[in-house]
Amino acid sequence: MIYFEDLQVGAETEFGSYDVTRDEVLEFARKYDPQPFHLSDEEAAKTHFGRLSASGWHTAAMTMAVIARKVVNEKQAGLGSPGIDELRWKKPVYPGDTLHVRGRIIDKTPSRSRPEMGSFRTETTVANQNGDVVMTFQSIVLIRRRPTGDASAA
Repeated sequence: MIYFEDLQVGAETEFGSYDVTRDEVLEFARKYDPQPFHLSDEEAAKTHFGRLSASGWHTAAMTMAVIARKVVNEKQAGLGSPGIDELRWKKPVYPGDTLHVRGRIIDKTPSRSRPEMGSFRTETTVANQNGDVVMTFQSIVLIRRRPTGDASAA
């Protein structure tokens, strides 16, 4: 189990990748972001996107899927997140792209009011298969502290 005490400021993590499919872009757009450039090749061609593009919110959801799989597989003692800051969609994401997600811990703080937990701030970068950054954000993550008497603390 990975606890607050195990985290190092400056540590970087490669979370994994996600293949963007046309069917998923259309399904997400129909349900959550039904703007013409997310639903129609013809309408998208009339915009600065040039072709059908994924919703930024879909890009965020795909990124979360990659991060969550890694955190669950590594058994992190995470407690969720109170939110994200500075979310930026830098470039469009298109069907056929492969997203690569990486994060860097930029600070960590023990809780003053809840000694059993702490938080850390990450800077997350999402790039496509060409290395072009398509999205960035900072997030705050809540995480349990190592229980006293935990044998793995040594």
